[in-house]
Amino acid sequence: MADLSVEIGGLRLKNPVLTASGTFGYGVEYADFIPLDGLGGIIVKGTTLNPREGNDYPRMVETASGMLNCVGLQNKGVDYFCEYIYPQIKNIDTNMIVNVSGSSPDEYAECAARIDALDKIPAIELNISCPNVKHGGMAFGVSCKGAASVVKAVRASYHKTLIVKLSPNVTDITEIARAVEAEGADSVSLINTIMGMAIDIEKRKPLLSIGTGGLSGPAVKPIALRMVWQVAKAVKIPVIGLGGICNAHDAIEFLMAGATAIEVGTANFIDPTVSIKVRDGINVWLDRHGCKSVREIALS
Repeated sequence: MADLSVEIGGLRLKNPVLTASGTFGYGVEYADFIPLDGLGGIIVKGTTLNPREGNDYPRMVETASGMLNCVGLQNKGVDYFCEYIYPQIKNIDTNMIVNVSGSSPDEYAECAARIDALDKIPAIELNISCPNVKHGGMAFGVSCKGAASVVKAVRASYHKTLIVKLSPNVTDITEIARAVEAEGADSVSLINTIMGMAIDIEKRKPLLSIGTGGLSGPAVKPIALRMVWQVAKAVKIPVIGLGGICNAHDAIEFLMAGATAIEVGTANFIDPTVSIKVRDGINVWLDRHGCKSVREIALS
């Protein structure tokens, strides 16, 4: 068996397969389907400083080769997470990573500081790019100045591995990546969902309650792959690739494009065991090609 381990900003992953925030709950929901300690890491659902109700229903709809969602970061807030969720997940033998969002740099920083105090949470993924909220993430993620302001604030209050999740809804994603790298990001993950829409032509109204939402799934993979390839050449920090990964073949494409690790997202809704299948498939490919380490994957 090849060496599957990788490092993200000093954080060691036993393999390059993580689960994407918002698609895997807090991890414990999938414990009956896969060995959670078999993953490189689990990125739990989005957490904010204060509780959020999210958007009205309907907030998910299937579309061609993917899905749209406008969940709106529904969660019970960081204090609830620390008191009730953390005790349930702290002893899972993998990297438990919290996705953090907010509506101002100060909110991001305060939420991150409270998570910083949790010994068994070695990293956060900073969501500056979620297109499903009316205020906050989207506004920061689409400009270098906005993205940098959030990362700077969080870096001052958070002292562990900081991953920044980038929005694809920008003109040049490499500029945003360089801006967050300059403010102290240890890694970037990309892409978040692409803004989309679906309409009920019989009722003559949008299928989602707020009209638009984030597109994910296989439909976005070519765009995600292109952006990962561009960003990996533009920054020196590790890149985590995601967007439409459904199998090991998809994951290997992202690793070849320059990603150090990958996240499996929407595919978890279709097959709750897919992340382990991706891990095993990467290993099979490495063995078949005579590679001793996942780090040998690269474009020729």
